[in-house]
Amino acid sequence: MGIFSRLKTLVSSNVNDMISKAEKPEKMLNQLIIDMNEQLIESKKAVALAIADEKKLERETVNQQTQAQEWERKAMLAVQAGKDDLAKEALLRKQEYDSAYGEYKKQWDAQKAAVEKLKVSLRELQNKIEEAQRKKNLLIARAKRAEAQQKIQDTMASVSGNRSAFDAFDRMSAKVDQMEAQADAAKELDDYTSNSSLDKRFAELEKSDASADIMLLELKQKMNALPDKS
Repeated sequence: MGIFSRLKTLVSSNVNDMISKAEKPEKMLNQLIIDMNEQLIESKKAVALAIADEKKLERETVNQQTQAQEWERKAMLAVQAGKDDLAKEALLRKQEYDSAYGEYKKQWDAQKAAVEKLKVSLRELQNKIEEAQRKKNLLIARAKRAEAQQKIQDTMASVSGNRSAFDAFDRMSAKVDQMEAQADAAKELDDYTSNSSLDKRFAELEKSDASADIMLLELKQKMNALPDKS
């Protein structure tokens, strides 16, 4: 079970370090999946070694049991041959192998139980990694959306905090309006001046004609008043 405790500690350490330094969530998540798979490979190797140890204990347990059975067979063979002393020696050997068998059997049972727990933990770890892989793309999409929203907020905050460009634009717009108004006023004044000059010219012309008429009339009256010399 120690290998999974070490794995958990290592992965947690890596995750905390990467999250604290993360600037690119996509890069971080991809690296996490890589780290998890690497640790999964190491865990599989460790579980395989534990299984190998369990198989070794199993073989030794069976061997001790087989040896005990063999010495019992030899003891019975000695009894049948009337050699009790040899039978006793055989039984003592059987007793030694029985004792060793009992110890190996306990170790084997304990190792089998540990291996089963390791297998369960390994399956759970593999399931979590597969789940993390499925969630990775969703998390990346959420991270990108959050990043885009943050950029919008930063832009709006920047606009709200710095109105100089917009104020300058408004001032320029007002200046253009003023320029247009002045141009319209100048044109209107020019048109008015032109019309006034034309009216003045016609008025002078009319005045000139009226004066000539008066002078002509006065001349005719003067001529009529003169005595007739014929």
